Formats: sequence, C-alpha cells, structure tokens
Amino acid sequence: MEIKRGVNKFYIGDMEENPLAQIILTDTEKDIIKIEHTYVYEQLKGTGAGKQLVKKVVEFAMSNNKKIEPICSFAQKEFDKNKEYECVLYKKI
Repeated sequence: MEIKRGVNKFYIGDMEENPLAQIILTDTEKDIIKIEHTYVYEQLKGTGAGKQLVKKVVEFAMSNNKKIEPICSFAQKEFDKNKEYECVLYKKI
C-alpha cells in the first residue's frame, strides 16, 4: 500500500479527497504534531492500513525532529503497543 502525503494528513488511495484510509493531523508545521483521527474504510479494514499510517507519521516526526501527541484513541493504542515510538511521543509535564 502506497501512503501519500496530503494537506494535514497521510492517506492511502488514488485521491486525497476520496481516500481508502487516512490519518488526520494538526500542527504539522509546529514542533508537536497532533494525530486527531485515523480512519480506515471498509475495503481496507483488517489489512493493517491504520498501523501503517501511524508508522508513517512516526517516521515523518523522526525525520523532521518533531514530537507526536496521539489524540486519536487508535493512535494512542499503537503508541502503547510500540515502545519504539516513545522517542517521538510528546509527554506533557
């Protein structure tokens, strides 16, 4: 599955306006990116698309020296399961 970058999102599909899966972000130009929402449409459910989208955001944060605040419950669960993501996890003091 090819993951593409859109405006404040990463997505899977041919068009940003009609994705098969997407992860919505805010504050991508700031030091702390917020993952607001992850959605996988029916045709990709069960394929690991959501996990791949979270991983893509983590890679983006690592390569751009940013932190991530996972607001979305799915993203939060992925951070809880994957300890290697801790290096980009924003920790509120």
